[in-house]
Amino acid sequence: MTSIKNNSAPSALTSKKKAAQKSASPKKDVAKLSRWLHIYLSMVSFAIVLFFSVTGLTLNHPTWFGGDKQVVVKYKGAMNVNWVNSPDTNKIAKLEIVEFLRKTYQVKGAVSEFRIDDSELSVSLKGPAYSCDAFIDRETGKYEVSEIKMGIVAVMNDLHKGRDSGAGWSWIIDISAVFLVLISLSGLILLCFIKKKRVAGLVTGIVGLIICYLIYVIFVP
Repeated sequence: MTSIKNNSAPSALTSKKKAAQKSASPKKDVAKLSRWLHIYLSMVSFAIVLFFSVTGLTLNHPTWFGGDKQVVVKYKGAMNVNWVNSPDTNKIAKLEIVEFLRKTYQVKGAVSEFRIDDSELSVSLKGPAYSCDAFIDRETGKYEVSEIKMGIVAVMNDLHKGRDSGAGWSWIIDISAVFLVLISLSGLILLCFIKKKRVAGLVTGIVGLIICYLIYVIFVP
């Protein structure tokens, strides 16, 4: 007798297996991408995330780390009177005045204000934990400069807030915020792929949100 083999069952199983693999493939891709983002964005942004974490503490408690200490230095002198006494205020030598102050006293920061009155002009320069104000008599060219310097902790606190830190640092803050969002979202997506810890992790996250909200409602005036 000739036996007839039935190959329909194995072929059906193979088709189901292929279909299952196809349906699982997008999930694997998402998990793989999330893992890649979570690991490498965390490493790329490690230093800046650590910086903002530490300065969050120093900013909240500046007296603990000496962030409120400052040194005031004053200077007096006279500059070229032709730079400041022109009746036409458009001809005031603004660039020369600022460069003179930078070269003579090594002042820093960006010019935040240049005000011209009938008898006096003033220049203000600002930087992280730094300010310099110069008051110049337009008739004589005599000036007084007041420079305020604060410590490294105050500098870090101002960088955390983006105060007087310029457009370049502002970009750093924005990029850091985007990185933190992506790191958080990729971590949440990875949690969803861990069946044994998925529910516990999500519940823990929700409890954390509720606790933060309750602290805000109870303790914030």
